[in-house]
Amino acid sequence: MVGKQRDATLDDVARLAGVSVATASRVLSGRGPASKAARHRVASAAAELHYVPHAAARALATRSGTRIAVVVGGQTAHVLNDPYVGRVVTATAEVAAAHEVGVSLHWLPLHDPAELGRLAEHRGIGGIVLLNPTRPALDVVPKSARGRIAAIGIGSRDVPSFDVDNAAGTASVVGHLFAGGRRRVAMITGAPWLPCTERAVAAYRRVVDEAGAPPRLVPGDFTAARGEVAAAEIMTRWPDTDAVFALGDLSALGALSALRRAGVDVPGDVAVAGFDDIAFAALSRLTTATHPVEDIAAGAATAVLDRRTTAPLTRYPSTLVLRESA
Repeated sequence: MVGKQRDATLDDVARLAGVSVATASRVLSGRGPASKAARHRVASAAAELHYVPHAAARALATRSGTRIAVVVGGQTAHVLNDPYVGRVVTATAEVAAAHEVGVSLHWLPLHDPAELGRLAEHRGIGGIVLLNPTRPALDVVPKSARGRIAAIGIGSRDVPSFDVDNAAGTASVVGHLFAGGRRRVAMITGAPWLPCTERAVAAYRRVVDEAGAPPRLVPGDFTAARGEVAAAEIMTRWPDTDAVFALGDLSALGALSALRRAGVDVPGDVAVAGFDDIAFAALSRLTTATHPVEDIAAGAATAVLDRRTTAPLTRYPSTLVLRESA
């Protein structure tokens, strides 16, 4: 028997009935095959334990949805391999597991934003966490999906947004570089089609302008490979550059590798800093700013699953992390 301190879960029902969790779920949801004996044992166990399905699971079931979908915008399906996406999926899965629903991962092509609307209407999908949202994608969210979608990035009147304050994080890193005596700070940006890149670039320009220095911008895409190429471009175009800030630790690590390979003393000649504070940043002693991806994803997933009213925008703070690279 389950103690009175907590409600019975699907696991408890399956254990008492002597069946798998999948079988217990099929019996209680009324979907899928199960033997007459299994149905009887599950029903008896549920009654004995006073089992009540979680409210979020019931809400999903009313739409025949059995999972929450993580939908990732990107130019190609390769975006699904981004470690950032993996962190979002893991955090979303942890929330979903507690609510007794599953998680699926989908690519949303930039050239076909209408795919978001089709996914929202899919019978097997009860809710969506939208990663890398764009205005065209948000504009095609159907009315029937309102309350079932949350975005990590920009949102809209009908889609709440959960995101890191990357403008403040960028300002703190670039401000630190100038405070440390750097005067010619270049920036490797993020993907140009992402609104989060625009916010960070605007913050960089503001700090650079206040310091009386010229902006030095090179496009990036959050990858280490692009960071290497961008660093070489920076030093070719502006050989007197004394600091490089990359919007993304992977790009910063790529820049760090390229500079050291070229014989540049880091941080003696050129300081390097990033954004995200991924695990490799600590191992590489990279100065950066935090990005609480897991907290952001959990907040978005919880809003979708609990169907709770939430603020249009929830911003998570970013904190400067000082290490040897800058």
